[in-house]
Amino acid sequence: MLHYAVVFLVIALIAAVLGFGGIAASAAGIAKILFVVFLVLAVASFLFGALRKR
Repeated sequence: MLHYAVVFLVIALIAAVLGFGGIAASAAGIAKILFVVFLVLAVASFLFGALRKR
C-alpha cells in the first residue's frame, strides 16, 4: 500500500510540473489517503503483534 502511495505522489509531482493542476490535486489526494490507511494498518499490526507475544 505504501508503494501505491509513492506512485500516486510521483504522478502528482509530474502532473504538477507539466501544468495539469486537476490531475495533480487528485493524485495527491489519493496518495494522502493511501498513506493514512497504511499508517493505521501498520499501527494496528504492531499493536496486535505486541499483544500476541504476551
